[in-house]
Amino acid sequence: MTGNLLYEGKAKRVYQVEGTPGQLVLAYKDDVTAFNGEKKDILPGKARLNNAISSHIFQELHERGIRTHFIKKLSATEQLVHQTDIVPLEVVVRNTAAGSIVRRLGIEPKSALTPPVIELFYKNDELGDPLMNDDHALLLCDVTHEDLNAMKAQALEVNRQLIDLFTASGLELVDFKLEFGRMAGSNNVVLADEISPDTCRLWDLETRENLDKDVYRQGTGDLLEVYEKLMTRLEASL
Repeated sequence: MTGNLLYEGKAKRVYQVEGTPGQLVLAYKDDVTAFNGEKKDILPGKARLNNAISSHIFQELHERGIRTHFIKKLSATEQLVHQTDIVPLEVVVRNTAAGSIVRRLGIEPKSALTPPVIELFYKNDELGDPLMNDDHALLLCDVTHEDLNAMKAQALEVNRQLIDLFTASGLELVDFKLEFGRMAGSNNVVLADEISPDTCRLWDLETRENLDKDVYRQGTGDLLEVYEKLMTRLEASL
């Protein structure tokens, strides 16, 4: 099924699907990086876990009426998806103060952000994915006001659904990053990329233990053990 390699990023490879225009294969990698690639390792098993977790979450979002690029899980490390042209914009939704927003704005760590805060970041590794406003996005990301409004509305709806999903697993959704793409032959933007502990900050509801990539960033735990624990919780709740 897999055809030519189209793109390789830090976490995934993207392949054409032979004989099926408009579909791609996402192949997850065992690579783990942090701080824009300054810290990196290869952890055998990470690809399997991220693929399983992201596939579970996308399937659940589909069942809740949210349109995404996801079609199905193909193998332990691969997903079949609709081809999209990725918008070079990261949409971050924050429910609790953690990470860069604390450093940038002096907000008390772990304080609730009500309503949730949406931030936009320019997808550009060379520039370090800088924070941007709507005017910057209109200038640099080939989007319209309508596109931005649609992405923000979708991000908030995904947030509502993920809070429900993760709460059932005993988890607090602190914040997360979404990416969007235009479906082939269409101007409509849909949810794309992945939703996993690589892209979400998740804490145990009772202990506030990290169950995400922060354990790797901060050197506070075994990433594979943490991702296995998260997968077990999600499977139990679903």
